[in-house]
Amino acid sequence: MGLLTTNELKKLHQKKYRQQFGCFLAEGEHLAQELQKATHANPALRASELYVTEKNQDWPSDLPKHVVSDKLMKQISDTPSPQGIVACVPITAVLAASAADERGVYLHRIQDPGNLGTILRTLAWFGGFRCLLSQDSVDPFNSKAVRASMGAIFHVALETDVSMETLTERYEEIACLEPGGASLQSADFHQAACLAFGSEAAGLPAALLQRPGMKTFGIPGSGRIESLNLASTVNMCVYELCR
Repeated sequence: MGLLTTNELKKLHQKKYRQQFGCFLAEGEHLAQELQKATHANPALRASELYVTEKNQDWPSDLPKHVVSDKLMKQISDTPSPQGIVACVPITAVLAASAADERGVYLHRIQDPGNLGTILRTLAWFGGFRCLLSQDSVDPFNSKAVRASMGAIFHVALETDVSMETLTERYEEIACLEPGGASLQSADFHQAACLAFGSEAAGLPAALLQRPGMKTFGIPGSGRIESLNLASTVNMCVYELCR
């Protein structure tokens, strides 16, 4: 990844330029620390570049560092009070190849970056999962999703623009989460190679639920409210698989 100009870095807050330049920004000390940690398991992340203010030029890191002025840092930053550390990360390093021992978590047309970040934190905590995002889902590399992940985005393999056709070709047993489905404690749920979740507003499309290999599961509740938060649903399902 070549060194970007300040003007190019500022453009990375827009999706079309993240796609054009093939990288995204991760701002703040915590995200930079998580990036540094993740380079041990994923050497491709070593192609990342750090941009720091003068007061942070001695910040410990093996990644290349470039000192910029406070004024330029404010232009690069997406927060009101910049910490003075921004990492520029190659997208291809996060879009990692599939591993045989990973389960998939498929998210269909989800739109909330905060939910996505929380889900990535859950998948990173338990390990052994990859996140598959459908077409028309929120961009995982926008600043809100990256911040909400608290660095988990560097520890979970991601795939974007995954179609329903691709999903069912890859996984024979897929557990779809829908109200009124079978118990999560059933053997069928624990045998699933992939979990599929829809958005809180629309759920999963009927076309996906009718495909071969699909089985529907649900989380019973009191019935006082219409639905669970998506991130909470994923948390419970992943915990059930791992407990």
